[in-house]
Amino acid sequence: MTETRRKRGIIIFGPPGAGKGTQASRLVEELGLAYVATGDILRQAVAKGTHLGLKASEYINRGELVPDEVVIPIVEERLTEGGPEKGFLLDGFPRTVRQATMLDEAASRNGIGIDLAIYLRTSREVIVQRLSGRRICPKCGATYHVVNIPPQVTDICDKCGTQLVQRDDDKEDAIVRRLAEYEKQTSDVIEYYRKKGILVEVNGDLPIEVSYPMVVNLVREGDSP
Repeated sequence: MTETRRKRGIIIFGPPGAGKGTQASRLVEELGLAYVATGDILRQAVAKGTHLGLKASEYINRGELVPDEVVIPIVEERLTEGGPEKGFLLDGFPRTVRQATMLDEAASRNGIGIDLAIYLRTSREVIVQRLSGRRICPKCGATYHVVNIPPQVTDICDKCGTQLVQRDDDKEDAIVRRLAEYEKQTSDVIEYYRKKGILVEVNGDLPIEVSYPMVVNLVREGDSP
């Protein structure tokens, strides 16, 4: 009897400004992976009014973090919905070692093997440059960057002519605080996957055109029969 092959579970980590979202969207499109991001699935569960979604909304409405006991079952519910045979890409989750161990258990119950954790290690200088240069249009939501994607007219939206603004959390002091919190929160998780032997680091300072081929090759290497 032929043994059923387990679906893959791939995790991609990276601090704000590492380009994780761009990497993830390209991987999902090119390799046919199912995308699992906790923010998205929490919003979907709340919108659907599921039992778990209603529980999550109680915490969200109070401005509190949704506890692991609610988040993990919602993630597992997403995994049990099925998806492409290629497997799942988990974006920025888990964020704690406790979540990581609970995820391992949930994945195992559903025939999914967490076998690759990609960490986009990015320097503080590059992150500050990327995020502090971001500008957004408060009217239409278009996003620009003063160096990488400048508008045709300085500080004016190409699409609607509105004055562009810089978000408060894109200012340098706020970015440094966010990075410190991120590093504190995720350092143990990175070490957890390193000890399991499935962590691979990619230089997030590199342009996406250089780093993405490295990332996609890592995923493909582990996808052999």
